[in-house]
Formats: sequence, C-alpha cells, structure tokens
Amino acid sequence: MNPNPSGEVFAEVRTFKSLCANRSFQTGDILCSFRARATKASPSQMTVQLNADTHILLYPKILQYINHSCNPNVFFDTRRKVLRCLRPIAPGDELRFFYPSTEWDMEEPFQCNCREANCLGRIQGAAHLPPHTLQHYELSDFIRGQLEARGLAHP
Repeated sequence: MNPNPSGEVFAEVRTFKSLCANRSFQTGDILCSFRARATKASPSQMTVQLNADTHILLYPKILQYINHSCNPNVFFDTRRKVLRCLRPIAPGDELRFFYPSTEWDMEEPFQCNCREANCLGRIQGAAHLPPHTLQHYELSDFIRGQLEARGLAHP
C-alpha cells in the first residue's frame, strides 16, 4: 500500500506542530499506511508502541505531528500498519489520536489540554487507566493483550 493511497497530499503541518487534513475523510477511511523509519527498545515522545519491547519512529515522518486527544479522530492500526479515520474529518481539522490506544506506560506523561468534554487530564498510558475508560476507545492489539493478560476485560 502507498504511504498515501489517494496520491494527494493528505495533510499539512501548521506552525504549532500539528497535522491537519487537506481533504475530508469518512469513518473507516484509510488515510495512509505507515512503517518504521527506526525501531527503539524503549518509548519516547515520538514513538508508537508495537509490543513490550518495540517502539517505532513513524514513516512518513510527517505522522509524528499527530497530537493526542481524548476524543480522537484517527487510530494507528499497528497490526495493518495503517492510519484509520474514526469519525468524519473535514478539511482543516487537526488529526488527533488517543495516545493510550498504543502506549502502555508512557516515558513522558503529560497534562492533556485537548479541552474535550471527556478529557482525562493526566495522560500516562493505558496501564494507568481503568478498563471502563478504555472501553470507549479503539485499542491496539498490544494494549488489548496487556489488558487480557491482567484479567481486565475490553470489548
């Protein structure tokens, strides 16, 4: 699969370091494929977690500008290696994903400023959130596996 299946530039980086859509996307659309441009043994602010010991720096590199939101509009499907639309996105909308959907225990926790009604406040990774909170989000296979290994249900 192409990094960009439409053959068009799908987003732009704004001066405040975010990635915004240049066109509309519908729920379920694949925005692009991704792969590792580098692999790390431990997490960093710029990596996406694939499993307990593998964290990747994303390619295309522009994907590193997708910020966190407690009300995400995209999901990094780490099994299929695609960025998938979770809800309609209009041109100009910032692309945002839920960091704990791929991150178990974050190296650099932070206070969320997404200003969404469902904002969770401190973001530290899925390990620090109750299952009843996580059930509202799409989660990577790794995060689902971590929950199952601990006997914590996730639909």
